[in-house]
Amino acid sequence: MLPVEWKLAARLDLIEIIDYIAQENPQAAEKMKRLLDEAAERLGEMPYINCRGRVAGTREKIAHRNYIIVYRVAADKVEILNIVHSRKNYPN
Repeated sequence: MLPVEWKLAARLDLIEIIDYIAQENPQAAEKMKRLLDEAAERLGEMPYINCRGRVAGTREKIAHRNYIIVYRVAADKVEILNIVHSRKNYPN
């Protein structure tokens, strides 16, 4: 199992997502945070099971119907690069 490392951009994405949801429903925000954290941690178990990303060298995990975890598998770790909304024109 590989350790999972969150890059700063991914942490900032997570904070933005949770803050946005919490404006309307703090309980839903906490639930979403747990869901995204758990999905991210599981990436270390089988990092190649998810589809190749739209950016070369990345992979994408659909963690929720609205959110995709973009990550890279390095030799000794999984690096979470971003969390993007599924409707976003990513990577543009």
